[in-house]
Amino acid sequence: MGNFPQFMKHPANRIARSGQATPGVEGYVFDGADGSQMAFWNCRETAVSAEHVHEFDEYMIVVEGCYTLIIGGERIPVRAGEEYFIPRGVVHGGEVLGGTRTIHAFGGHRADRQDRK
Repeated sequence: MGNFPQFMKHPANRIARSGQATPGVEGYVFDGADGSQMAFWNCRETAVSAEHVHEFDEYMIVVEGCYTLIIGGERIPVRAGEEYFIPRGVVHGGEVLGGTRTIHAFGGHRADRQDRK
């Protein structure tokens, strides 16, 4: 497939660049009634994801490619079809290969939409 369907990439849901921990990534966000969020990311280039922490749980699944999580110095490759759960308060970062697509569920507010001026 190589990309998320067009309906998932509506400009109104595009994540602001300032909300991205990884350069060169295109992301879209959807909100749950309970304050949770789902994010869909398409990483066009190989890049490093800055180390960060959330006050809520994160679940991720790699749709295509590979995202290597780095947690406590341990490198954890998460490949297409694999998933990972990151509990709240765990500092994490990573490395992503160009062409990787991921879906993330967050137990809280993770991303803001870009300004549509």
